[in-house]
Amino acid sequence: MGNRGMEDLIPLVNKLQDAFSTIGQSCNLDLPQIAVVGGQSAGKSSVLENFVGRDFLPRGSGIVTRRPLVLQLISANAEWAEFLHCKGKKFTDFDEVRQEIEAETDRITGANKGISPVPINLRVYSPHVLNLTLIDLPGITKVPVGDQPADIEQQIRDMIMQFICRESCLILAVTPANSDLANSDALKLAKDVDPQGQRTIGVITKLDLMDEGTDAREVLENKLLPLRRGYIGVVNRSQKDIDGKKDIKMAMAAERKFFLTHPAYRHMADKMGTPCLQKVLNQQLTNHIRDTLPAFRSKLQTQLLALDKEAEEYRGYRPDDPGRKTKQLLQMVQQFSVDFEKRIEGSGDQVDTVELSGGAKINRIFHERFPFELVKMECDDKEMRREISYAIKNIHGIRTGLFTPDMAFEAIVKKQIVKIKEPCIKCVDMVIQELINTVRQCTNKLDCFPRLREETERIVTSHIRDRESKAKDQVLLLIDVQLSYINTNHEDFIGFANAQQSSKQSNKQSSAVNQVIRKGWLTINNISIIKGGAKEYWFVLTAESLSWFKDDEEKEKKYMLPLDNLKVRDVEKGFMSSKHAFAIFNTEQRNVYKDNRFLELACDTQDEVDSWRASLLRAGVYPERSSNDNFSMDPQLERKVETIRNLVESYMAIVNKCIRDLMPKTIMHLMITNVKDFINAELLAQLYSAGDQGALMDESQEQVQRRDEVLRTHQSLKEALAIIGDISTSTISTPMPPPVNDWKKVKPMISGMSGMCNTQLPHLFPPRSPPTSPTGSRRMSSGQRPSPGGGRGAPPPPNRPGPLGPFNNSADSPQVPSRPNRAKASYSAYILLLTKTTSTFRMAL
Repeated sequence: MGNRGMEDLIPLVNKLQDAFSTIGQSCNLDLPQIAVVGGQSAGKSSVLENFVGRDFLPRGSGIVTRRPLVLQLISANAEWAEFLHCKGKKFTDFDEVRQEIEAETDRITGANKGISPVPINLRVYSPHVLNLTLIDLPGITKVPVGDQPADIEQQIRDMIMQFICRESCLILAVTPANSDLANSDALKLAKDVDPQGQRTIGVITKLDLMDEGTDAREVLENKLLPLRRGYIGVVNRSQKDIDGKKDIKMAMAAERKFFLTHPAYRHMADKMGTPCLQKVLNQQLTNHIRDTLPAFRSKLQTQLLALDKEAEEYRGYRPDDPGRKTKQLLQMVQQFSVDFEKRIEGSGDQVDTVELSGGAKINRIFHERFPFELVKMECDDKEMRREISYAIKNIHGIRTGLFTPDMAFEAIVKKQIVKIKEPCIKCVDMVIQELINTVRQCTNKLDCFPRLREETERIVTSHIRDRESKAKDQVLLLIDVQLSYINTNHEDFIGFANAQQSSKQSNKQSSAVNQVIRKGWLTINNISIIKGGAKEYWFVLTAESLSWFKDDEEKEKKYMLPLDNLKVRDVEKGFMSSKHAFAIFNTEQRNVYKDNRFLELACDTQDEVDSWRASLLRAGVYPERSSNDNFSMDPQLERKVETIRNLVESYMAIVNKCIRDLMPKTIMHLMITNVKDFINAELLAQLYSAGDQGALMDESQEQVQRRDEVLRTHQSLKEALAIIGDISTSTISTPMPPPVNDWKKVKPMISGMSGMCNTQLPHLFPPRSPPTSPTGSRRMSSGQRPSPGGGRGAPPPPNRPGPLGPFNNSADSPQVPSRPNRAKASYSAYILLLTKTTSTFRMAL
């Protein structure tokens, strides 16, 4: 490759890549793209080839580059090229690469000068390149030829803009020297996207083809149309040189000779030529690399600090030490016990913010899920009435009874009490499952010792299963106790007399207390889209009403819905909806809210839906039941059924209240507290009796790898930081040149100031005399004052008058050079004018 500057950067980038590869990370330097922009046949492709150092692009007259060529340079051990449209095919001969570019261009655009914005993607793998992206763009043209469209100029402009608009793209604005720089389309496009000139470099080509007696000296000296980064002149190979197989190395030698021998450019030869352009571009790449180093350093230092403590623990680690194993076993069991208790009792060191777990979920089972299951069992009023009527009829048998039989009441109550067994057993199962989940979560910290984790889970889970049977036996015993004796003398039982006199509505009003049952956020789904669509409100459920507010401050009430004649039904989850919903409707076919026959409410999870439904059941809003059986009875039987139904409802309220109170206490005592005590007192002994303690504390292969990886990564991070420090000290960042616009404003002011001083104040700023010889200078300092009119030619420079002071009249006082006497200008006028001039000059700067 011919780009020596790029080869100098390769070791620097390889160091960074090696530093990051040792810690298993990628060093994404994101080096900037380099795009060449210019008119047709301006020499863009030649500039690009010189930068790459390979001869592989199509050449010729007219428009040759008719599709954007996105060239990706990739550092590799061998050298070959590969096209995106020819995946898997390697090109080792770069003449074939040129032929493939021409063939692929013709395939899309045709052979008659057509253009296309579809880029050709070429990858060049080589040990002599950096990971860069170079873009060869079609030349800007004005008049369409061949198959080119009428708006060829606008199409090429849009094609170029989509590449050079990116902030990470360096723009090489290529202009031939034998054209007018003021009409350069490349500079115009570059100024549109980069007005500050921070990423634009002017490139002047074809300096050797200028007319006799003309040169581009003012352009290259950045005087004619100044750029912030200036201009660099290059001399590319002619078509004759290319046809004669003149390689890039010989072409660069000829270019060097041209600049050294040309009278207009020899004084700036060191700043011209392809090597200088390569140097500027490579310095820009170096600046980019240096700019990324602080972020890399900060990232590595953060990782190093995170690993310091763990690496220090592993450094003196001895896996086969029996004392260490015993100590670590005690620590692990103690930590497991503490974690389990914290998850059950709360205040854990790792609080789950995603879902309920541990003690919080068990609390929800006790006070939401279990009451919900109990209330669900009571809600089928029609079924209960039917059962009561059948019981009354069966008790009377062939006779027609005159009184309400108490045996019917007892039979129905016992049947309802038996139904409680199912939700009670379900409650125990849910608590057991949560305890097992909690044990598994707590054993996550034992992952590094798989045998220990496995034995701990087995022992604790087996104990939980042992306690399960005892807890269920005790729960069933509670139910059997309730079945054994129906206490109709309970103080909360209404009795036969009150049951006969009360009605369902009066009973509901006497028992219902307007207390707040639940508060929370719900989304109303079935609001009209015209009115804003689904909205979220703060709902408050009491025993008599359901109200919703704008927010949880409960200041702006939107609506209050009485609970009379309301029921709940399920709503299928919508295809596009992520929420779970249920609906409230009126059994008398009345509108629930404004013009809506039902109110569709939505929650984020199904658990929240079940919880709200349980709360509505407590408030007397029951689920919808589909029943096609129109059961009817005579008025006398209906009165008996209503009496027994009121008695059953009163007694079951007593039973449910007792069960709801005893169930959490029973489970807590027989299971949760017992499991905690077992872990604290028995787990360690069970582990010791399970087998070889040394085998329990054998590390997993993953833990061994983790320890080795931590130590290796820690050392690699230190080495990577040292490499970054070396790169920071071994490379130099070139500062950005100042904006040229400021100097363009200041220079005319300075020139005007100088002219004003020379014209308006000639006696204060006399013309600068030519420098005198060293002998004359020494002669001037001898202290003798020459006569004003003596001598031939220009008068010698006058001496400055001696200062006023004690030595003014002394013969031994030193003689100080002074200006000639000024008869027409006073000393104060001189000071005033000088002050104004200085102030104006400073403001200009």
